[in-house]
Formats: sequence, C-alpha cells, structure tokens
Amino acid sequence: MEFKEAVKKRYSCRQYSNRQVEADKLNSILEAGRLAPTAKNIQEQCIYVVQSEEGLAKIDKLTPCRYGAPTVVIVAYDKNGAFPYPGGKYDSGAEDATIVATHMILAAADEGIDSCWLNYFDPDVLAQTLGLPENEVIVMAMDLGYAAAAPASGVKERKPLEETVKYL
Repeated sequence: MEFKEAVKKRYSCRQYSNRQVEADKLNSILEAGRLAPTAKNIQEQCIYVVQSEEGLAKIDKLTPCRYGAPTVVIVAYDKNGAFPYPGGKYDSGAEDATIVATHMILAAADEGIDSCWLNYFDPDVLAQTLGLPENEVIVMAMDLGYAAAAPASGVKERKPLEETVKYL
C-alpha cells in the first residue's frame, strides 16, 4: 500500500474479529518499530506482545477501552536509558516510544491490520500487573487485529490544513 493511502485509510478500530494476526505480518510491524529513529539512536524502547488469554484478560480488567483484538502490543521505554534534554525537565523516552508506536501503527495499516492506540489505563498498574521491570515506563498499548466489520462512517473529517498549521 502506498504511504499516503495507508495514512488516509488508517482509523482507530473499535471492534475486532477473533482472527489472529499472522506471524509474518506481526514481525513486519515489530520490525517497523525497531527501525524507528530515537534520540541519539539510544533505542530505549521496550515492546511487549500480549496474545495469551490470561494476558489479555489482565489488560481488559484495567481499561474499558480495549476492543477485543487478539493481540495487544505494549510500548514502553527504559527510563534509565533515555536521553536527558537541557534543563532537566524532559528526556527522550516518551517521544521515542511514541515514534516507535506510530511506525508500528502505520506498518500495521500497510499490512492490512487494524489498530487502536490505547491509553485509558494507569500505566503503573498495568506495568505491575504484567510484571514489567520498575525502570520501564509504559507509554501506550495498541490493539492489533482484523476489524469485525468495516468502519460505519469511513475516515473522519479532518480540519483544513490552514486551521492546524501556522507559518511564523
């Protein structure tokens, strides 16, 4: 699929079939995340793939905003490995993890796999529930799978470019 087509067609899927994502497609999606740029090429992202009934049930207990996909990918980063920015207020962890997640979402669209960015949960509770290391910070979880049905309204209307971009 052409990049522009993938960007236009991609939407947040909220109803999945039980069809599992094929291993080769999942690996392609994960590879896109691995290839994403990170500050100073530190690559502090930590990716977790959850496909077991037990693991999915744990996630389901922590958020009402998971939509039954057979795969959840959790994107975190190692807070001890993130690049610190001048001033000491921020580091590269959250933005690097977000770039990784976005690459995977667009790779999923390219593979014909639907997705939804999930963040309506307490990341600390999710990390503890899944037994993740204390030095890792969860940025998001992503449902991955095949839509149970086509989206009812297609791609949502977007504001015109001139309403969201200002030239200085």
